[in-house]
Amino acid sequence: MATLLAFVLGGLGGHRLYLRGARDRWLWVHLASLPAAALVAAAVPGADWFYKILPMVVSALVGFLEALVLGLMPDEKWDSLYNTGSGRESASNWPLAVLLVATLMVGAGMLIATISRLFDLLYTGGAYG
Repeated sequence: MATLLAFVLGGLGGHRLYLRGARDRWLWVHLASLPAAALVAAAVPGADWFYKILPMVVSALVGFLEALVLGLMPDEKWDSLYNTGSGRESASNWPLAVLLVATLMVGAGMLIATISRLFDLLYTGGAYG
């Protein structure tokens, strides 16, 4: 469930809220990407739209990376970190593998698109898009 939340709501810190609650400081860093994007948009209204959403894009990329880290964690380590004292044991199955493949596809595609758009903006001034 934490990997799915990181995949879907990782840019907003949904997985951090699920795992550690509202006192997790990294949850608030993820959530700070929204006002940071608004601040960039207000400070530089003539900037390209990509610069305005860049804080949210970076937060989403970190969310995809966290989804991979959470999903690839061995069950024993997961249980020792998050199921201590509950008596529950994790059993990762094939849906997790499918989710990890989807996370890698979407996250890598988003990273490549972000890098290419930044290079386009920085070196050509946005001539190609």
